[in-house]
Amino acid sequence: MKIDLLAKIRTSSAGSKPLLGSPGKSYTLDEIDSQCRSLEKILQQENIMLLALHAENGPSWVVADLLCQRLNISLVPLPTFFSPLQMKSVIELCQVDYLLTDNPEALQVLIASKVSPKHLGTGLQLCRVRHQLADSAVYPQETGKITFTSGSTSNAKGVCLSNQQLLSQAETLAATVGLKAPRHLCLLPLSTLLENVAGVYAPLLAGGEVILPTLTEMGYRGSRLVEPGKMLGLIQQIQPDTLILIPELLKLLVSAAKTGWQVPSSFKFIAVGGSKVGKALLKEAWSLGLPVYEGYGLSECASVVSLNNSAERRDGSCGKPLANVLVDVVDGEIQVTGNAMLGYVNQPETWYQESIKTGDLGYLDENGFVHLEGRNKNILISSYGRNISPEWPESELLANPMLQDVVVYGDARPYCVALISCRNPALNNLLIQQWIDQVNNSLPDYAQIKAWHRLSQNLGAIPGLLTANGRPCREVIAEQFKNEISALYADQSKGAVRYADEPAEKEIML
Repeated sequence: MKIDLLAKIRTSSAGSKPLLGSPGKSYTLDEIDSQCRSLEKILQQENIMLLALHAENGPSWVVADLLCQRLNISLVPLPTFFSPLQMKSVIELCQVDYLLTDNPEALQVLIASKVSPKHLGTGLQLCRVRHQLADSAVYPQETGKITFTSGSTSNAKGVCLSNQQLLSQAETLAATVGLKAPRHLCLLPLSTLLENVAGVYAPLLAGGEVILPTLTEMGYRGSRLVEPGKMLGLIQQIQPDTLILIPELLKLLVSAAKTGWQVPSSFKFIAVGGSKVGKALLKEAWSLGLPVYEGYGLSECASVVSLNNSAERRDGSCGKPLANVLVDVVDGEIQVTGNAMLGYVNQPETWYQESIKTGDLGYLDENGFVHLEGRNKNILISSYGRNISPEWPESELLANPMLQDVVVYGDARPYCVALISCRNPALNNLLIQQWIDQVNNSLPDYAQIKAWHRLSQNLGAIPGLLTANGRPCREVIAEQFKNEISALYADQSKGAVRYADEPAEKEIML
């Protein structure tokens, strides 16, 4: 279904009003509309029905997104934090033929040829994609966007959503937050559905302006925030009304505020999500003048499911369900009805379900607030909001027969760590680290092993740590070695082993 968000905005906003911006420059509705119409000619001449987008945060990303809605082109945003292997997997899963990018040189492995020169207004270039011949991809009718999460394994699922339900979600979020003409600063990648829907569509529908610095301008190198002072400086410079944060970015703001950083008086609403947030951190944030509201959601439900707001807030909860969804708890598992995804790419058996089984354990309190208690599977959700199946890096590491056991942890933590035992007790730690380095080079940074502890004996030698078929009893192992695991996060500089190229403590990864 064609959705023209710019036309909808125009009914209540003047064309000369700032709509999108980057540090030092604003773009009016008329200017954005003009860029859309110019880029439209390039896309229409190829009769494109499905398009991948790989670009830096910025107004150009939003222009491409809004144009695809207007032209009824299904859009596949490629997360900038995906590894080349993951991007190739997405291209082949969806059978994408065309890619729009602001950096074709970095994607040569995916590109067969360049269809057009770079578009002058946006800096985006249309390219044909190189992929192996395969059966045509299938996805539900009305698919407007195919979004990929971080992927709990190297082969992430493609969540199909309609443009209409994304618009409905944005309208519901705008009403829930309740701000008129908010000035929003995007700190997360636009390929992240949460920032895309809640950080772009919702503020625009509320008559607001969206500021879109590049990741480099925010102090990132790749996916790591190596210069947090740049981000803090941008926030001070722009003085936004709203932000969307992952827990690690909230920790950065809290830490900065405690050491003299001036919290902007402009702040009206700071949403935090992606993984569970500690109640103590939220309390401290409020005491420092940070109006933080925790929420909960997943891509399969078009991003946000529940959210605290200024009218109804309960610390320790993820807020009440949005007006367009119904949350039930069945056998301890949260299930969501309303605004469910259309289904997964190439999985017709998942199409057009009314309810989504989230895999999250939790409950509704007496006042209807959603509370999370964990996962009913082994999926880890890092404090950066990345989904990681521990079996993924574990299986990669166990491909080397020198290792006997590998158990990976990292739920609600900034990075993954591992407990490791070896078949040969005399094996040198350096050889283990070299193998970990090699495996890490094949993994995206959020799934890499940043620190590890060598066990003095294998897990099978300790009763109760393995199941009858040899699988690790993760919770039991975590309790048995809780001090060793805690030490891997407390101070990476101590101990005999650690990841050789670990980021500095102040670095933050997307």
